[in-house]
This record gives sequence, C-alpha cells and structure tokens, in this order.
Amino acid sequence: MNKDTEIDMKEVELNELDPEKQPMTGDGQAPGGEKNGSVKLKVPDDEVTFTGLSKEELMKVAGTPGWVRTRWVLLVLFWLGWIGMLAGAIVIIVQAPRCKAIPEMNWWNEGPVYQITDLEAFSGGLKGVEEKLDDINQLKVKSLVIGPLHTVQANQMTGLNLQEISAELGKAEDLDSLLKAAHKKGISVVLDLTPNYKGNPVWFDKTDLTEIMEKVKTAAEFWLSKGVDGIKISDLGIASISPEWAKLRMAVQGNGTDDTKKRALMGVVNNISANEVSQLVNVSGVDLILSDLLSRNTKGKERIEVLKTLHSEQRKIGWGLGAAQKDHLSKQATTWGLIRLYQLLLFTLPGTPVFTYGDEIGLQANQMSSKANQTREAPKMVWNVEKEETDGAKSNHTEYAEIRKWFRSLSDLRGKERSLLHGDYYSLYSSAKSLSFLRVWDQSERYITAVNWGDGLEELKLSLEPTEGVELPETAKVKLSTDQEFEVDSTVNLKDLKLKAGQALLLQFPYTG
Repeated sequence: MNKDTEIDMKEVELNELDPEKQPMTGDGQAPGGEKNGSVKLKVPDDEVTFTGLSKEELMKVAGTPGWVRTRWVLLVLFWLGWIGMLAGAIVIIVQAPRCKAIPEMNWWNEGPVYQITDLEAFSGGLKGVEEKLDDINQLKVKSLVIGPLHTVQANQMTGLNLQEISAELGKAEDLDSLLKAAHKKGISVVLDLTPNYKGNPVWFDKTDLTEIMEKVKTAAEFWLSKGVDGIKISDLGIASISPEWAKLRMAVQGNGTDDTKKRALMGVVNNISANEVSQLVNVSGVDLILSDLLSRNTKGKERIEVLKTLHSEQRKIGWGLGAAQKDHLSKQATTWGLIRLYQLLLFTLPGTPVFTYGDEIGLQANQMSSKANQTREAPKMVWNVEKEETDGAKSNHTEYAEIRKWFRSLSDLRGKERSLLHGDYYSLYSSAKSLSFLRVWDQSERYITAVNWGDGLEELKLSLEPTEGVELPETAKVKLSTDQEFEVDSTVNLKDLKLKAGQALLLQFPYTG
C-alpha cells in the first residue's frame, strides 16, 4: 500500500468516529460543528417520575406501631418544651425587679412654666405673642401664663372689668387666635386674673374681698369657656380665706371629666415660710403654687431646708428666682455664669420650674423704678439673638444666644429623664454658698446637681456622702457643666469634688440594681 492510500484510509477512520471523539479544529469546534466541551446525553424515552405514596399507602404506614410511638414521643416532647418555656418566663417575671408606678403627671408638671407678665414689652400685644409661639415652642415650654390683660385703674375697684381686654394689648379675637395656635403646638395657656395688678394691694381692700372674689369666679368661668386652660392669681393667702374661694375652685377644677383636659388653678405667695407654703397647698387645694422662697433664702443650708420641707409636694410646687415677684432671673444672677447656674438649679429641683419672659436668654433688667409713680418699667424682649449684631449690643447678643442654647438643653433633658421629671429627692451637701442633691427614679439614670454660687476665688470642696440609705458610686459622669473646666462625659470623683465660685455641674451615674 502506497503512502497516498494510507492517508485516505486514515481520513475514512476519522470520519467514522463519534463527533465527541474527533479531534478539534482550529476554531475550537469538532468537525461535526459541536463546540469544545459539549456533551450529548441520551435521555430514555420512558422517564419514570416519583409521585410519592398514595393515600391508601400512607394510611397503611401511619398505622404501624413504629410510627404511632414516634408521633407520641414528638407530641410529648413538644408539650414538655412548651411548659418549660412557660415556667422559665414566669420565673424571670417573678425574679425581675418591679417597675415603680409612675405618679400622676399633669401638663403643668411636664415642662417649664413661661410667664409673660408684660405683653407690650414682650411682643407688643396678643398678636405678637402668637407670632413668637415658634420661638417659645423651641424651649420645650408646656404652659404659658399671660397677663393680666383685663381693664383696671390702679387702686380703683370701680374700673375693674375682668372680662374685658385692655385695648393696648389686643382684642378678644386676638386671644381666641392665640389659644388655637398654642393648642396646636401642645402649649396650654393660663390667664392671670390678679385684680389690682396695677396697684397695691392686689385684692384692693379686704373688706371688699367677697365681692371681688365673686367677680374673679365669674370671669374665670367666662375665660375658661373661651378655651383658656387655667387661672392664676396673686396673694393666694388672702384669696383662699374668702368664703367664695371654694366656688372659684369649683369653677376652675370642677367642670372637667376623666376624658377632658384638666384645668389648672395656680397661686402666688410671698413672704411666708416653707411650712406655711406646704400647709397652704393642702388647705387651698391649688394645682400649682409659686413662692419667693429661693429668692429670700440665699444661703445653701436655708435652701436645702426649704427643699427638704417641700420636695414631697413637688407636683404642686413651682420654683422660680424672681418669678413670684414678676422679676427677671438677672436680678438675682448678676453674671452670665450665675444665670447658667440658676437655670440648671431650677430645672433639676423637685418641682416645676417657672420663668419670666427673657430668663431663657438672661435678659438684663437694668431699668429702675420710676420715683414719680413707683411703677416698674419692664425690659424689652430681645429677639433674633443668633444674628450677628453690629451695634454696641453685640457682646450681649452673643451671650444671649449661648444662654438660650443652654436653656434649651436643660429643658430637653428634664423632659426626657424621669429622675429629673418626677424622681425622688435626697440632700447630699450644703454650705453658705453651695448645695448638692440627688434625683432618683426607679431603674432610670441617677442625677446629682452640684452648684457653688459664691463670688470668691477659693475652691470649695463638696463632700458627697451616701444619705438616707441611698448609695453613691465613687465616680460619676459629667452630663452638663456651666464652663469648660469640666468636659462633658468626663469622670469626676464624688469624694473629692471641688467647684470654683460660679461653677455648677449636673452629674450622671447608672442604675446598678
């Protein structure tokens, strides 16, 4: 066989091979056109599909002794596991510490009370107050006390009309509009009905007290029907001895039901002791009483004694520094640092903080009383404190903005923390110019307030020791500080806490069981 014949025989053999066994061509395909790596599988024409057991077959299997025992074992295991989990949950619930019942809180306890004693100085009248509601709302204010608004001539009872708004302050429809706008923002409005607010005494002559109280009761019913949420009066000690006092209480407090919003009766007292305030709270039945106790008692030990006497009545006590006398905080706090200090103190006391308009920025009340008529000129409220000022008040505006920011942080914290909102109170330390106390609620974070309002240069050591069975940790975290010496979130030693004059701290430590 020659060479050409051998080549032809090889080509025939290759053509007879299966495509899978033929060599690849240069383009990666077998001669038959199949690509490299492809495999052809032959599937039988008669494929068998598994359809499971029929009902009859299943019933035969299910009835066998082996499957019956298996089902019973699984059923018993299921119920044993369920009962075990139930028993474990009961043990956890029983052994877990019980949560303390939250005391009844009313809207006048939930946030600071903000009183606008002079509408003209604040915003020019009722319309101006409505325009400033957004600014007020940012302060987390829950109740607004406005007025007095009614018409009266100083010391002239014949000109008293408690149901008529003074023309320079606005109209009845302006008050209606203000009430609707405030309620939309969750702010309650209390109207001050102190009769002789332009003169002295506020109840005119005691011989006419019954007649005046009757007018106040009638006016209270009138304004409450218009949507006002409460009534405030001054010199509660005088008003509460009137035979008409019970009728006024009924007019304000007695018309609500469990399904309606409560209305508040607020009173102001001056120049009485803490024990007398406590007695008056119970005898008069007022919802909130504001006194001048902190303003008159300027020493730490005196203030601590006041707090010890009244802390159990905290849901009916309002705390202010100047608010009871319609003064501004700046009259008590003569420096920017002291304004911050007293704001911190008021927001952490066991009770409701009460501020006069402008206290949130430390408004400087430098106007002097007029010697001619002995009337006091109210300071004009300052707005847009965040704006850059180009006049001589630039430095004041900077401080106003910083203090307002500080005020907002305190108000926000009090509204969130149960220990500050309605927690128990424990005295820790006091001296001539300083004090410290602890606020505790159930399993919530604990807070310690420590303030030194002295004016010297010497540091004061506050020895904070456990009291009345309440244990203190060795250290606590700085939550808020009036200056930069104590950084927020830094740690301080409670047994060696030193504060300079004008410094104040709010310390925090966790519940540990």
